[in-house]
Amino acid sequence: MKDKLRNIGPKSAAWLHQVGLRTRGDLVEAGPVEAFMRVKRAGFRPTLNLLYSIEGALQDCHWQDVSQERRSELVAAAEAAIDELPPPRHAPPAGPVTTTVLTADTVAPRPDDHESD
Repeated sequence: MKDKLRNIGPKSAAWLHQVGLRTRGDLVEAGPVEAFMRVKRAGFRPTLNLLYSIEGALQDCHWQDVSQERRSELVAAAEAAIDELPPPRHAPPAGPVTTTVLTADTVAPRPDDHESD
């Protein structure tokens, strides 16, 4: 990122640069949700802190000072945009997760398991 922006560290700046957001003007034009989504669509794994950081950078405040109401608006918009993303290519959609609980009466003892004398 050409402009040094509040809340935007080296990693976030590199992500934003790689998705074509190189200046404050680029961020203003895209807006926080679109900037976040560009990073996400590029295959990076941003957290919501990036979303809040971009908003804080645009408001020129610390990301933690972004109001809870505004954070909720940003999250709702980001979740709606994420829901519209196509499923990942070359990977089947995730199936249900099952958990198997093993107990002493359902597992045979290992040969090296022995009681101490």
